Amino acid sequence: MYGPKQIRLVDVPEPELDPDGSGEIIFQPELSCLCGSDMLFFEQEHPEYKPRLGHSLHEMIGRVVATNGERYQVNDRVLCVPEDQNGLWERYVVDENRAIPVDPRPPEDHALMAQPLGTVILAMQRIPPVLGQSVVVIGQGPMGQLFCATLRNLGARQIIAVDKLGYRLETSLKMGATDVVNSSEVDPVETVKSLTDGKGADLVIEVVGHTEQVLNLCIDLGCVDSRILFFGVPMDVIQEIHWRKLFWNRQNVITSVGPDFATDFPLAMQWIAEGRLDVSPLITHRYPLSELQRAFDQYHARGDNGLKILLDFPSAQ
Repeated sequence: MYGPKQIRLVDVPEPELDPDGSGEIIFQPELSCLCGSDMLFFEQEHPEYKPRLGHSLHEMIGRVVATNGERYQVNDRVLCVPEDQNGLWERYVVDENRAIPVDPRPPEDHALMAQPLGTVILAMQRIPPVLGQSVVVIGQGPMGQLFCATLRNLGARQIIAVDKLGYRLETSLKMGATDVVNSSEVDPVETVKSLTDGKGADLVIEVVGHTEQVLNLCIDLGCVDSRILFFGVPMDVIQEIHWRKLFWNRQNVITSVGPDFATDFPLAMQWIAEGRLDVSPLITHRYPLSELQRAFDQYHARGDNGLKILLDFPSAQ
């Protein structure tokens, strides 16, 4: 990423394992997909997200091509999450504990969704049970869609999806939403109040992140004693928060980051492999790595009704 919204492929030396090291693999990606957090490095609008060589990809499936550890063998297929989203390489060295085995049962593009789903599973463990509750999910990109599906699995009574884009909300109904609210057409606060008999939601999940400050909307949508799960990657500083209203409503704000490779990602892989949720509506586009710029441009512009945009690496061909 050599300039704002500019990306290209360059040649670099092959990675090598430390001959005196242990517990590492050389990972060779075969299939990856873009995430909203990759856009922070691509857009280069926030100084705390300055890209380096290798930025930015972090959702990927591929093979182990070398190892000095004991967990994997050469040619094992794994889902791998690089440090600091620095995974835009044909091959790279990574700690073997940052990978999990790929379950052979689902299609590989479905298995790849275990990475984002794992982050949702972690988030849901950080809040009390949602069985029988009314939940609002603000933001219906791929992560918001996975929250809808997970909430359905966990027994939420009402799942209200909020977004400004109609095509996303159409998918939300396939992913588990019971109601959808197009906030570009109606007042989301009034609509949610109506849907919840004037009470407001028991839980509001923020899945918008750095593109727009919606914490005040979360506060407005929640009922007294509600919880706000702030999931989207935030800006460094969020100004003009209605803290007094949050205080008097006794609302709790919870954050979530850093899924566990021993529990969260494997459970997500298990859910997908067993068909507990269908991730196929999320997968909308697929490009070869040679069209990397086009893929990032489309994701940034939200073009062609895209949700999850996949990249095929040359090693998979």
